[in-house]
Amino acid sequence: MRRADLLDVNAMIGRLPDDAGDGSVGELRRTMDRLGIGSALVTHSAAWRHDPPQGNRLLLEEVDDDERLLPCWVGLPDTCGEMGPGFVADAVASGVRAIRLYPNDHGFRLAGPDVAALLDEMAEAGLPLLLDLDQASWPEIEQVAGARPGLHMVVCRAGYRLLRELAGVLGRHSNVHVDLSYLGSHLGLEWLVDRFGTRSVLFGTGMPVRDPADAVTRLLWSELDDDIVRAVGAESAREILRAAA
Repeated sequence: MRRADLLDVNAMIGRLPDDAGDGSVGELRRTMDRLGIGSALVTHSAAWRHDPPQGNRLLLEEVDDDERLLPCWVGLPDTCGEMGPGFVADAVASGVRAIRLYPNDHGFRLAGPDVAALLDEMAEAGLPLLLDLDQASWPEIEQVAGARPGLHMVVCRAGYRLLRELAGVLGRHSNVHVDLSYLGSHLGLEWLVDRFGTRSVLFGTGMPVRDPADAVTRLLWSELDDDIVRAVGAESAREILRAAA
């Protein structure tokens, strides 16, 4: 199997209801070392499952300036005042590299008016949006992507049964990307890269919920040339995240 510098765009720390490990930074680092993952964009489970502001603070405390772990905060529309003014500015000042949203779980619509200002600020600041596919529909994703071409959107948990819809969205919006965590189709990665380019697919494991060896094997055992593996594995993600650095 080839070796490559890998940047995981879809990782999480903190305990989860399914008891997927202890959720510690130490466990994440050990897994990364074992699989040859150089760096990871990391969210805290408490920011998703419990309280976004508190979970975001915990993330910064636990990551503790580790250069391998890039913070990814969870955001909310400010209709209820949880996040307070200046959320995006605070994220940038804190070294946050992307924002995750959970519209279905947190009770808002991705393409609705309540979150529009937040999305506009993220696009202006160069903060990409991470979104699990069970949190919004393809039409909502397209609506947001079309209205904000400067906002990079990384769609996670997109499985092989959704390739037809995914291909349509990728063909119409160059600012939409998909991660590898659920793309289990035979030669699906190779087909997507051939049709839509290396920036269409980003390396992401979905750990600890997903076995990260799945995405690592799918990329490093693929039929892609080494330069394309490097692009999918890290280089394209670095380009997308650079604006927020």
